[in-house]
Formats: sequence, C-alpha cells, structure tokens
Amino acid sequence: MFDHHRKRIWDIVEVTRKPGDHRPTFDTYDFLLSFLVVVNIAAVVVETVPEIAATFAGWFRWLEIVSVTIFTMEYVARLWSCTADPRYASSWKGRLNYATTFLSVVDLLAILPFYLGTWFSGDLRVLWTLRLLRLLRVLKLGRYSSALALMGRVLRLKSSDLLATIFALFVLIVLAASLMYHAEFQAQPDKFSSIPASMWWAVATLTTVGYGDIYPITWLGKLAASVIAILGIGLFALPAGILADGFSELRRLEQSGTKRCPHCGESIEP
Repeated sequence: MFDHHRKRIWDIVEVTRKPGDHRPTFDTYDFLLSFLVVVNIAAVVVETVPEIAATFAGWFRWLEIVSVTIFTMEYVARLWSCTADPRYASSWKGRLNYATTFLSVVDLLAILPFYLGTWFSGDLRVLWTLRLLRLLRVLKLGRYSSALALMGRVLRLKSSDLLATIFALFVLIVLAASLMYHAEFQAQPDKFSSIPASMWWAVATLTTVGYGDIYPITWLGKLAASVIAILGIGLFALPAGILADGFSELRRLEQSGTKRCPHCGESIEP
C-alpha cells in the first residue's frame, strides 16, 4: 500500500513529463507550483520598495510562511517518495544521492534562507543576504516548465561546445585587454592603468555594449578597437548558433525515437 502511494507521489512531484503527456493532476500541480514561484519572486522584487514593504509587511510575511510551508512539504515528499525510482531504491543511500542532485539542492536552497533567518539573529547584513537568497526560487521553475526543461537538455547536449566558446571568449578578452593596455597606457594612464583595468573596456567592447566611459584615443588603439569590436560580433553569435543546433538535434532525436544518456549525452541504441 505504501509503495503504491509512494510511486503515485513520486510521479506527481518529480515532474518527469513526456511531450504531449497532459493529465489534470500533473498540469494542475505544475501550474500551481509555477504560479507560487512567480509570486514569490515578484514579492522579493517589490519588497525592496520601502513604501510597499511598509504598507504590506504583514502580507509579505504570511506569503513567505505559506510558501515555505508548501515548498518544505514538497521537499519532504520528494525525499520520501524518491525510493520509488530504481535509481534511488536504497532507503538511506538512495535518498542521499537524490538530495545531492542539482534540482534537489535548489529545492533546499529555496527554503533554507527562511529557517536560517528565523533562527539566526546576528548581523543584519547577513540576514538581508539570506533574504535575497530567496531569489534562487526562480530556479525551481525548471521543474515545472517544459520549455525550461528543454533548455536544460539543450545545454547538457551542447555543454562541451559552449564551454569551448566561453574559453575562446575568455582568451580573446585577455588578449584584447593586453593589447589595449600597451597601446593606450602612455596616453591614458588613468583609464588603462593595468591589464585587469583594461578588461572592463574589453568586455564592454566585445559584448557590443560600448558604454563610452573608456575609449582609445591613439591611432593604434583605435585600430585595435575596430578589429576587436568586429571579432566580438562574430564571437557572440556562436552561442546562439550552438543552441539553435542543439534544439534542432533534440527535435530530430525525438522524431526518430532515439534516446540520449542523461549523464554523458551519447545516443542510446534502441
């Protein structure tokens, strides 16, 4: 009897939906939890407005208590029912393995600031930091949104390509900052005082933001800046192409019925 209920609860709370799998219980659960997360994030944001925080302090407090109660019950339900999954079948070891997964850690971080803030009465700056950690609840939307779940699968599928792009970007930032430092230091020692200081200009230029607070004035610096800006446009287009290819590849795999290993991303032969 307990095994049946455990399996039922696990099917609901773990949110492992397949495309097109729409059932009233699952859909209602997904919607209510997603709505609660969004309301919490909105509350954290508007609570920073002093007038609103003072007027609705009681409402914010009750919202926090109700939300943490629901999130805590959900977290406990996950830990209790996870043994219904063969991956976490062992009573204590399985629950420990499940508790250390990324989304389980997110669930814990979503409720931990409330309890720490309640029990801790030290430095107000620490308490304020704990309250800001409630924003981590936005990560819980990954459980209930199929679109965010799809994005997560794409990121795992293309993680090596994205890491290579990030590394290339880091190398380009260092090279650009070094070049600009040597080109502009003599003319603007207060602006390009060191390579780390020049990295601000490199990041702003490579991202095509260009704040204009720091800019080259020598002919060599302007020439280098022109080349770096053009390279930045091309480099920042790479992640978009990689993600688009990842979406297309997942779509092809779903249509062909091919499955991928959730750990290494390699295709699994049927």
